[in-house]
Amino acid sequence: MNVQKINCANLSRLPAFSHAAVAGDFIYVSGTLGIKHDKLEIVEGGVSKETEQILFHISTILSECHARLEDIVKINVYLTDMNNFHDMNSAYLDAIQFDPPARITVAVKALALGASVEMDCIAYKPKK
Repeated sequence: MNVQKINCANLSRLPAFSHAAVAGDFIYVSGTLGIKHDKLEIVEGGVSKETEQILFHISTILSECHARLEDIVKINVYLTDMNNFHDMNSAYLDAIQFDPPARITVAVKALALGASVEMDCIAYKPKK
């Protein structure tokens, strides 16, 4: 199977991983933080703004793969404080305005760059 690595020129990333990998009919989006487009700095505004930014970045990454948020099959959410679940979920639902994909939300001790939330996902690659 041929695996294609995806990196979006207009999104920052750590050099240790690609934004996504495409294998067969699936897109595996790496853990994504609510960072500014051009810097490895977390956006201001708390977990809601971070969530909004994450889903914008995931949408951009999926678009590079000719897919959309609606093509997500499974999304994993990592929160450093479950007291932020409501705010994260509210911002998530604002972005996911369709039948939502399968999802899990787990609490973690810490995230890179001091982020409050991180998400990764698997999406189905639509046929062209």
